[in-house]
Amino acid sequence: MIRILFMSLLLSFASMVNGQFSTVNPWIGVGGHGHVFLGANVPFGFVQLGPTQHTRGWDWCSGYHVSDSILIGIGHQHLSGTGIGDLGDIAFLPVKDESQTETRFSHDNETVSPGYYAIKLNQPNVFVELTATQRVGMHRYSFGGDEQRGLLRLDLKQGIGWDKMTSSGMQQENATTITGFRISNGWANRQQVFFVATFSTPVKMVEQERDAISVLEVSDISKPLMVKVALSSVSIENAKENMQTELADWDFQGTIVKAKDAWDKELSKIQIKTNDDVAREIFYTALYHTMIAPSVFCDVNGEYYGADKQIHKADFVNYTTLSLWDTYRAAHPLQTLIHPEKQVDLAKTFINIYRQQGKLPVWHLMGNETDCMVGNPGIPVLADLVLKGFVKDKENAYEALRTSAMLDERGMKWLKEYGYIPYDKETTHETVAKGLEYALADGCVAKVAKMLGKKADERYFTKRSQSYRLYFDRNSQFMRGKGSDGVFREPFNPFHASHQHDDYTEGNAWQYTWLVPHDVHGLVSLFPDEAQFVNKLDSLFFVEGDLGADASPDISGLLGQYAHGNEPSHHILYMYNYVGKPWKGAKLIRQIMNEFYSNQPDGLCGNEDVGQMSAWYVLSVMGLYQVEPAGGKYIIGSPLFDEAKVNVGNGKTFTIITHGNSKENIYVQRATLNGKPYNKSYLLFEDIVRGGVLELEMGNTPSAWGTAKKDRP
Repeated sequence: MIRILFMSLLLSFASMVNGQFSTVNPWIGVGGHGHVFLGANVPFGFVQLGPTQHTRGWDWCSGYHVSDSILIGIGHQHLSGTGIGDLGDIAFLPVKDESQTETRFSHDNETVSPGYYAIKLNQPNVFVELTATQRVGMHRYSFGGDEQRGLLRLDLKQGIGWDKMTSSGMQQENATTITGFRISNGWANRQQVFFVATFSTPVKMVEQERDAISVLEVSDISKPLMVKVALSSVSIENAKENMQTELADWDFQGTIVKAKDAWDKELSKIQIKTNDDVAREIFYTALYHTMIAPSVFCDVNGEYYGADKQIHKADFVNYTTLSLWDTYRAAHPLQTLIHPEKQVDLAKTFINIYRQQGKLPVWHLMGNETDCMVGNPGIPVLADLVLKGFVKDKENAYEALRTSAMLDERGMKWLKEYGYIPYDKETTHETVAKGLEYALADGCVAKVAKMLGKKADERYFTKRSQSYRLYFDRNSQFMRGKGSDGVFREPFNPFHASHQHDDYTEGNAWQYTWLVPHDVHGLVSLFPDEAQFVNKLDSLFFVEGDLGADASPDISGLLGQYAHGNEPSHHILYMYNYVGKPWKGAKLIRQIMNEFYSNQPDGLCGNEDVGQMSAWYVLSVMGLYQVEPAGGKYIIGSPLFDEAKVNVGNGKTFTIITHGNSKENIYVQRATLNGKPYNKSYLLFEDIVRGGVLELEMGNTPSAWGTAKKDRP
């Protein structure tokens, strides 16, 4: 009976699928080192409702890996593509008896599309379906005819990765309502979540372990049981209001349709034309992955849990899950193009976090500053929003930028004292990576200072942005660790990487020598001449060497020593345009797109990193990439599709059309912008968002297009 029900429900669901929604393959990235979330959610939702497995190592950071087939719960919050595990909050699990804590399953019995997840379990015989709104998860459990009892385990103790519950509580308010809270410590050092769960059929607690775990018995299993679970970071009362506002009824199918429509609306912001169905599938899945986070982090009444651990009420949408060391590079520049309506609120989120914790976010999670990764990655994002016109109160934003750049923490004290970060002073290592990240952030502060006419600050931060020069060894032509005596660290091996114990962060000297995206021409000037810069850059893509036994697993997706599986390499391919060799970049960009992305579970060559890995693909496939962290200069690469029409907001579209494009014809021969010849190998943000058409004639041999010095970025 349940098999017939299972198939009929799937057919019913399939009949609703159309548009870009149907092109998404959420299985991409659930294998390998992708770490992506699998389950039901809506774009940028607070709730990510999906299956959770035992944490068995690094590849279970999202709570799920395709190699595993044991389910321990259905949690309401998951991370996607991170290198550390957390969340997994408020987990349900159908069980056979009160002692059961897990169940085996087959991936053949799973189905998933954006906003919908289903799994057929055998022990017990239950068909589970999930969907969601922004703040509410909705479950439907159909029990097999051979089941005598319907039991659900509600587990507040369960978490993912580092997450450990520190306190919890639950109470049954009436026959169909359970409320409670969970406070935990993990990557987020104090996460709190309140919930209300309402059941379509009365339930009773038949077993309870303190206020952390309960087994609930369903009074009537002859019909599907539906459960709605609303979350809040503030209170049970707010969770109830969230549910009443977002999901007052019991229309499960209608909720799926609304989730589908929400995804279709966002995914349709980019319309592509191509005969390559696999590339289309990878593209729209990548676009989907860029919209799992940042996550809405406020209730429908505007209240949220702040970085100061106080409750605040905002007149804007507050966000969390800010993986900024990853996402400032491509994910946020993509957002400024296709989600302009969200950028004002994102900027306000950043400024309010600054007000509450004294600095811009580094890696913010559920109201907590994790300080994960190096540098000041919140600065490029906020500076980019200021320079692109999304911030009305520029003085407030500048205060946040400047103050964050002038702290004495995380190596900045030594930067201000020495002009660089000496490896023998900064005991937490990674000094080259920190220094280069601070330099690019300082370059962003300088740009905003210039915009605001703050000449002294502009000079100061411009000088600091040049500190990258002090790490450059002209003899070896690598960025190297330097001591307080001004001498480079010895011994030196440009291939070797020791995770968190050398001068680099998840990388080596070969990868970090190019981390000067804010001043590419300045980096070129450190070499004897432009030809030697190009020769060194060429070498990056074929040199081979031993990374060492202690290298970070993040150093993946290697092409020579270029590591596409980790973010510091992502801009490097586009540096060729700065030296008049765009064809060199084009060839490599196509190779990366074709070889390092696929439609398989291991279709990502590294962590998804909260949308960055996918954002690189989305932008690159369209033929664009913002190398400089702030300001909106998009470098033209080698578009993969025949056409990409981008909805840039305000009723305008920007269309990129290629003529003669093919696997062989990867080089731009000539270009027109709005019908006029266009020789520059880059576009400005304002060129794109005012709408128009960029047409590119493609060929199978390099051309002179974009090579003249006046046409380079």
